[in-house]
Amino acid sequence: MKVPDLEIKKTLYVGVGDPSTVLGKGPLQIRGGSFMEGPSIFGSIPPFLTATVMIGPCENSDMLIPPIIPGALCTGINNPYSLAVDGPAAFLGIVDTNANINAGGNITAQGEVMSRCGGHILSAKKNFDIPHPTKEGWRLRHTCPEGPSNDVYIRGKLKNKNTIELPEYWRELVDADSITVSITPVGTHQNIIIQRIEDNKVYLHASTPINCHYHIFAERKDGEKLIPEYEGSTPADYPGNNDEYSVSGYHYDTKRYI
Repeated sequence: MKVPDLEIKKTLYVGVGDPSTVLGKGPLQIRGGSFMEGPSIFGSIPPFLTATVMIGPCENSDMLIPPIIPGALCTGINNPYSLAVDGPAAFLGIVDTNANINAGGNITAQGEVMSRCGGHILSAKKNFDIPHPTKEGWRLRHTCPEGPSNDVYIRGKLKNKNTIELPEYWRELVDADSITVSITPVGTHQNIIIQRIEDNKVYLHASTPINCHYHIFAERKDGEKLIPEYEGSTPADYPGNNDEYSVSGYHYDTKRYI
């Protein structure tokens, strides 16, 4: 059966089963709802056919002229709003003020990733911003350290010992030759030196009992070394393996996927 337009005032059922558990019955029935037992495709046919639900852009081959509708989400070719989730949402008579998306696999975004209504942008500096724990009316913001190598670190305190135990997983995570150790004596000069680094331990020697703080950095070896400077105009020009980085193919200057 082929019809130019089909208007369904209540609910569309495709397949078998009882969708009333989610779409409601009687006065709780959600008008305009739909239940589809099998896979569904919405919008233009996407280049992948592996998901249960596939959502394409707001376009198709019949669109000779992209529609320009003030206030509408679909306003032309390649419109970014292929999927919009909004709240509050009425669900069986219960109002939920948050619309959640739960993914059991990977999420790939070909554009900007934002939260808090745009208040946090993933491509910006990574930070947290919280009410200040000791100053009334103030806030506290910290940002992630950034550097020219793929480093991990540990820090701590050592007292009356001469050996720092490195995490067991460092054996396969870091390049042992890249380990650097910074020591700060506490209370008095102790003439602390690093004797050697071996067997996933840092061995120290001092002229007095040791009381110090330490900060140890090492570069990860589970991938290629970062190339901090390279010739090019976009991240796509990176001479290394872009698949190892979340910036892969994303232009942070134009905020576009390339």
